[in-house]
Amino acid sequence: MTSPQSSTPTPASASEGLTGVVPPLITPLTADGELDVPSLERLVAHLLEGGVDGIFALGSSGEIAYFDDARRAQVLEAVTGVVAGQVPVIAGVIDTQTHRVIQQIRAAERFDLSGYVVTAPFYAITGPEEIDTHFRTVAAAADAPLWAYDIPVCVHVKLAAAQLLQLGRDGVITGVKDSSGDDVGFRRLSAANRAAGSPLTLLTGHEVVVDGAYLAGADGSVPGLGNVDPAGYTRMHRAAQAGDWEQVRLEQDRLAALFEIVFQPTDKVGPAAGVGAFKTALRELGIISTNAMTVPMSPIEGEAVGRIRAILEQTGLLDGAHA
Repeated sequence: MTSPQSSTPTPASASEGLTGVVPPLITPLTADGELDVPSLERLVAHLLEGGVDGIFALGSSGEIAYFDDARRAQVLEAVTGVVAGQVPVIAGVIDTQTHRVIQQIRAAERFDLSGYVVTAPFYAITGPEEIDTHFRTVAAAADAPLWAYDIPVCVHVKLAAAQLLQLGRDGVITGVKDSSGDDVGFRRLSAANRAAGSPLTLLTGHEVVVDGAYLAGADGSVPGLGNVDPAGYTRMHRAAQAGDWEQVRLEQDRLAALFEIVFQPTDKVGPAAGVGAFKTALRELGIISTNAMTVPMSPIEGEAVGRIRAILEQTGLLDGAHA
């Protein structure tokens, strides 16, 4: 079988985009809810040592929905300062409507960013016409490439493949960060993208089926679990590039077992469970100091912590940890 990430030359439009493993950075906080810069520095070092190809700051895993403008700027200043150009940094500029997104871009322009990640508008009901206008208006105001963030669970609309491809062909967006959980939709988008000459770079955020996304034609992944085990996702990406699908399967199976950490806090839902589990794992590994979450979320405590720690041991991550 030919690897979708093989050495076969790719179209220039695709190869110019950010590919590989681009974890959506969690935001370490102190016990009193302030940005924990020393923990952030250790986390970025952990990702870089794991061989990541880029970092996505202020995404859903980064708790962007809970941050005011000052906190968003504080995070970008810290992240870009620590990364210092070692890998590209893309940033979420997620807000309800077009002009608010442009305001977020204006505030972020002073940082060393390689692109902005933009969702469809939300809260106000929008359709295809409004979504098209939204992306085109934001792109015209931006000083760096746009990534479309397809996350219908949060914005309540699924970005249509035909619309994404048209935006790509027109140079409005450079790629898609797909967190739709719609594997059929992603495969159809990948096939249509190839047929159109690959105007888009496609990254999946679906942590436990990255192997399938690679087979469908993904250019990389944006896994929240990549905060915990960036090296595992990097090994899987390199194996996919080499067409070593047995190694891809082995890495994905282990990462799927590791992903079970998000199901251990049975009293929490959404980011309180998922991001909370990532933070708890990173604390147990000695990479960040606390597993504090932004109000109104609370950190994972009690027996769930022990179960998360056991999964870290079972998947081979706790050996040699700092803690």
